[in-house]
Amino acid sequence: MIRLGLRLTLGGGREAAARLVMIAVAVAVGTVLLLTTLAGLNAVNRQNARYAWLETGFATPTHTSVRATTDPVWWRLRADYFRGAEIGRVDVAATGARSPVPPGLDRLPGPGQYYASPALADLLRRTPAAELGDRYPGTQVGTIGAAALPAPDSLVIVVGRTVADLSHDRGARRVEHISTTRPGDCSGGCALGIGINSRGLTLILSVVVAGLLFPVLIFIGSATRLSAARREQRFAAMRLVGATPRQISILSSVESSVATLVGVAAGFGLFFLLRPALAGIPFTGARFFTGDLLPTGPDVLLVALGIPIAAAVAARIALRRVTVSPLGVTRRVTPRPPRAWRVVPLLVGLGELGYFAYVHDIGAATHADVNTEVAAFLSGILLTMIGLVVAGPWFTRMGSRALAGRATRPASLIAGRRLADNPQACFRAVSGLVLAVFVGTCALGVITTIVAYDGGGAGATAGSTGTLIDQIRPYPDPGPVLTAGDAATLATLGAETGVTGVAPIHYLEDRQAQVPPGSSPPTIFYVSCAQLAPIPAMGRCPVGARSVTIFPDYGGAVAGRASTMSATVWPAAALSDAQVQRLPVDTIAVGTDGSTAAVERVRTLLDSAYPETFAAETLSEMRADGARKLNSYKRLADVIILTSLPIAGCSLAVSVAGGLAERKRPFSLLRLAGAPLGVLRRVVGLEAAVPLLLSAVVSGATGLLAAHLFLRAQLHETLRPLGPEYYVITAAGLLASLVVIASTFPLLRRMTGPEAARLE
Repeated sequence: MIRLGLRLTLGGGREAAARLVMIAVAVAVGTVLLLTTLAGLNAVNRQNARYAWLETGFATPTHTSVRATTDPVWWRLRADYFRGAEIGRVDVAATGARSPVPPGLDRLPGPGQYYASPALADLLRRTPAAELGDRYPGTQVGTIGAAALPAPDSLVIVVGRTVADLSHDRGARRVEHISTTRPGDCSGGCALGIGINSRGLTLILSVVVAGLLFPVLIFIGSATRLSAARREQRFAAMRLVGATPRQISILSSVESSVATLVGVAAGFGLFFLLRPALAGIPFTGARFFTGDLLPTGPDVLLVALGIPIAAAVAARIALRRVTVSPLGVTRRVTPRPPRAWRVVPLLVGLGELGYFAYVHDIGAATHADVNTEVAAFLSGILLTMIGLVVAGPWFTRMGSRALAGRATRPASLIAGRRLADNPQACFRAVSGLVLAVFVGTCALGVITTIVAYDGGGAGATAGSTGTLIDQIRPYPDPGPVLTAGDAATLATLGAETGVTGVAPIHYLEDRQAQVPPGSSPPTIFYVSCAQLAPIPAMGRCPVGARSVTIFPDYGGAVAGRASTMSATVWPAAALSDAQVQRLPVDTIAVGTDGSTAAVERVRTLLDSAYPETFAAETLSEMRADGARKLNSYKRLADVIILTSLPIAGCSLAVSVAGGLAERKRPFSLLRLAGAPLGVLRRVVGLEAAVPLLLSAVVSGATGLLAAHLFLRAQLHETLRPLGPEYYVITAAGLLASLVVIASTFPLLRRMTGPEAARLE
């Protein structure tokens, strides 16, 4: 039977060859997407593991390696910036010959020495020293190896210092081992803006898997069912001449297995061919090493065995009527109509999301247990997606009743009766697009809301890019009053080319404020109007004021105000300008003309003058962490929408073409009976368009509701209205789907000739 199955598969003429190619292409596309997604999950974990050594001093003992030395090392991690890019800087001072060495280094650098990553070393060579190199005085003695670099273009430097110098640095820690913090617990590096938090990315990529899995499976199923009616007739004839159900199952399995194995092999080859290009996509904000983007052994087995098994099951289900009775095909019994119970899984999925949104705060309950969050939200999303597929035929049947009840032309009547006769088959053609609309709507709803709540600007675009902030208060110790050295630094900054103004921001604790026992009194910030005026990104003073009380929010819009900092007029202060100048300083704000050279020269001067504080940042860089999170969600939406829509479109084209092939004899009889070709085209269009439009409305509304529930549960925010771009994208997608349907119309003329009406 296997040899016979191979002969039928490979020698069945053009129709069998076309079916074989279509199934192989569908399986290849699905294999590439699944391998990419699984390898992406592995790459995120491997990339985050490369950040582990940067967690030294922050990780708990359960996350660190076994102590390998008795000579501790003084260690300080800080973030630096250059032209908007992050630089991870580690200052070290060894106390003995057996001090621990980070990965990627052959030894610890001594005082006046440093190791730099290849990308940073190249940058140091190409950049004037006043803009970058002066921050790291000394000599480069080596290059940091790939084992310590999260990405090929990571900017990392390890600077050697003396014990006497670094031990007095408030941010330094005395450590005895190098951290091996497991991925997902990024604490120190993430807190300083260095590193990624795989907690959120695990949730994001898990949703990507769900968003891609369904369209891929539907595409494979649609291609596997191509010309199912013709094969049913052929296999039914074999049953009538004595073939057993087992033999028919072997024949169908051989046919699907050949195409699937070819598709899986092609998919693996295509994935490894595209792997270098895929590794260059900065999904986490940084590129992957090509070697990190690799599926594990279980992943390979899952794809290599799971997809053929799924295709064989789909073929078995498609031909299940033949295995029951050889007359099952000829009788063509009308399937039972779908019942209202099909809506239950959809309601259960939405109910689960609603439970976590309004009843149980999963984030507060699980704390760092990301697996629980993934299981909670992902199961709700999956149930909702399954519910849409299960409930689709019932919605289609409801739409067919309305279409048939209001039919005034033959095409509408025939299409309505056809939809009512077999709503499952009619919905199956558009099920991939329905899921694409749901996933796209849900993703865009989440992104729109995040942008609305977190999109406030710290100032005008030019000011955000050209205004630097350097917090010099050594928290929690009292901040300094400006000394002669500080005054000299401010004078040097003010004289620098491209600097428009320098404004120290002073602070004073409000001892008169009523606060709960054990709490610190609130801090009030003051700034001189004369010094604030040249820095418009920080706001303005009212007319006649000498100093103002300022409440800056460097990461976004001003707290409690609708305006940005640049548009804010700060209230006049009760203190005189002289009194303000005698207060300790919290932050130094420096305005520039926005040129890269001026910004980096000022940053270098500030970092050199105040090495113990955090690195100076522009206002736009201070918002970069939120922007990176937002970009992760944007990439999620882009990946799902740009991938699922074409796959769903291909699935639609295959399903419509397959439906025409299965019904070419009834259509031929209609043409022989006098039905114009235009009527048949309208019938085909209505059969596909009615469930498509009806289900698009339902899936769009469900996507908005799911987005609201997710936002409510995860971010405690309310869904904001979608912008016009959503409706443009949705309308364009539906229009493209209708074009795909119309593209199958030329097949009607060739497939419904008189020769197709003869009995075979």
